[in-house]
Amino acid sequence: MAIKNRVKELRARDGLTQGDLAKKIGVTRQTIVSLEKGSYTPSLLLALNIAEVFGESVEAIFTKEEEGQ
Repeated sequence: MAIKNRVKELRARDGLTQGDLAKKIGVTRQTIVSLEKGSYTPSLLLALNIAEVFGESVEAIFTKEEEGQ
């Protein structure tokens, strides 16, 4: 099972660079790159911080995807 996210879409919507978002949530830009590629699954705290920045629920940003979809 994989975790899909809308971080890139929401970041673009809000006019944030990867660096801007990283600074707001206290991570490196590389963490944002990895999140957007789907190669990194955030901790619950990081997911909550991302949701707060975008004014969305965690569930609206992160969803589970069954393998093969």
